[in-house]
Amino acid sequence: MRWWNVGAEVGMGTVVATWRSSPRQPGASMLVGPEGEAVGSVSGGCVEGAVYELAGEVVSTGTPVLQRYGISDEDAFAVGLTCGGIMDVYIEKVSKETFPQLGDVAKDIAAERPVAVATVIAHPDPDRVGRRIVVHTDHHEGSIGSQRADGAVVDDVQGLLAAGHSETLTYGPDGERRGEGMRVFASVHAPAPRMLVFGAIDFAAACAQVGKFLGYNVTVCDARPVFATATRFPEADEVIVQWPHRYLAAEADAGRIDERTVICVLTHDPKFDVPLLQVALRLPGVAYIGAMGARRTHHDRLARLREEGMTEVELGRLCSPIGLDLGARTPQETAVSIAAEIIALKWGGRGQRLSNTDGPMHHSDRMPSEPDPGP
Repeated sequence: MRWWNVGAEVGMGTVVATWRSSPRQPGASMLVGPEGEAVGSVSGGCVEGAVYELAGEVVSTGTPVLQRYGISDEDAFAVGLTCGGIMDVYIEKVSKETFPQLGDVAKDIAAERPVAVATVIAHPDPDRVGRRIVVHTDHHEGSIGSQRADGAVVDDVQGLLAAGHSETLTYGPDGERRGEGMRVFASVHAPAPRMLVFGAIDFAAACAQVGKFLGYNVTVCDARPVFATATRFPEADEVIVQWPHRYLAAEADAGRIDERTVICVLTHDPKFDVPLLQVALRLPGVAYIGAMGARRTHHDRLARLREEGMTEVELGRLCSPIGLDLGARTPQETAVSIAAEIIALKWGGRGQRLSNTDGPMHHSDRMPSEPDPGP
């Protein structure tokens, strides 16, 4: 933003699609500054040199480029992804002239207001490449060329905003949903997903620490004020003194729980857990609900929930006992096992040792099919 504010021209390469074992996900960007400075990364070192050179050319010509890197390149070991992955990188010139909305986008991100930038990265008409729409949850600004195309893109990107997920979308040249020819990359900037940790115990402190490391906005909640203090949970973004089920219900009613939210119930006390899980397991679309406790505690808890009228479908959403089987003993090790389960469920991992498996290391229900030889 410092460069943009003074009117400088910057080359920006952004990962817009990946296949196989690419080291960075869509949205990862690298900047080349006005004095040749390199900031950020698109591959963790594999293709940065090639992107750096191409970004300089794009700034000079003003013509954006969609470039594929990977094992399909003849010089894969020179500028490709020797780890076996493939990625598409969109390289463009960014300045006040080419991207006048950037200042407002940056303000939205700083204020944690959901915003996405949808950019045409490929089109049969070269004049359409580089056009963009800034998409908010309830309105949009800009156009990619027609009312039909704008409507299709805005509708799809608002769905990505809700999920907090960046992705390349494919349409016909005028936004036809079943067509091909136009590719639009939606760079989504949503507030950090939430981790709600219930139970002000040592395990909760470790869980909050790992949650912050993973990028969550962490809330610790407990009804006991002597335990629920900011001093005991310095890593948490907020510490709430409230009955857990009442707090969760109020947050849900206020629209602050979404499909990215993870809920960790660590109290293993029926008077807290049972009413809390009654609320949590009936929330639509929550990413993860885990509850701590020994096997006996787990079975007792399920029996109590059934007595309260919970269905088997609702109970099937519960991860209990919480975490993966890592042999964890300390609060910190247990927090790692909880984080591992959350990550595995998010990406479809199996929780096995990679040395004992074959096939792709990266799992995703959004993974695109194998690309054609060219973009």
